Amino acid sequence: MPEGATLVLLGDLINFLDYTSMTGILTEVFAVDTVAEVVRLRTQGRAVEAREVMNRRSEGREEEIRRAVTTRMRAQYEEVFSALVDPTYLILGNVDSPETAHDFAQRFPPVIEADGRVFVLDGERFGFVGGALPSPLQVAGEVTHEQMRAKLDGLGEVDVLCSHIPPAVPELCYDTRAGKLERGSEDLLGYIVDVQPRLAYFGHVHQPLTSMLHIGRTLCVNTGYFRATTRSWPHQGAPTA
Repeated sequence: MPEGATLVLLGDLINFLDYTSMTGILTEVFAVDTVAEVVRLRTQGRAVEAREVMNRRSEGREEEIRRAVTTRMRAQYEEVFSALVDPTYLILGNVDSPETAHDFAQRFPPVIEADGRVFVLDGERFGFVGGALPSPLQVAGEVTHEQMRAKLDGLGEVDVLCSHIPPAVPELCYDTRAGKLERGSEDLLGYIVDVQPRLAYFGHVHQPLTSMLHIGRTLCVNTGYFRATTRSWPHQGAPTA
């Protein structure tokens, strides 16, 4: 990033599992064939069965696995937070641990926890909505529909909407590698239709069918899977008259 740049980070700071390389915390703690079975079930939309496989493989080792996951998770957060620029505006994704991420954000002053808040950056109002909607996986970074709606209601009108998950538009939610729709938000879609911010940024879907499309005058942008591309998305300010 250019010196003096502002960073907006849209969640999923740690790597539990990279489907492309089969690397991450899960393959360090569980056998690769176990993780591969979980991936196969999730790809088929059988998330409950995938969770049951993980529970069976954890039986009798729950505390050991919990410690191993926590140790690796904290090590990854340490690495990520140490690399963040001043300022960084942060929201979390479904993979994140809100409690742990909050702990690290308190230790790293350049990081601003932006969820549910509005900030004026270079003359534009940026609104932030973190988290993902409930799924059978029941992971820590999920929020309820009511919580998502309350965050959006609290923003008012913004020029740039920043969320972890996309609005509920099939082209934006379909992951071509997984071969399935990830969950988008109807409330995000409703906000975009009603408010028409200039831009709506999000992530969550790593290999989207469509990375950009317009909803009315709002350009919706999947800013990309940074772990794979190592490229940030350069925000372009509003054109001046």
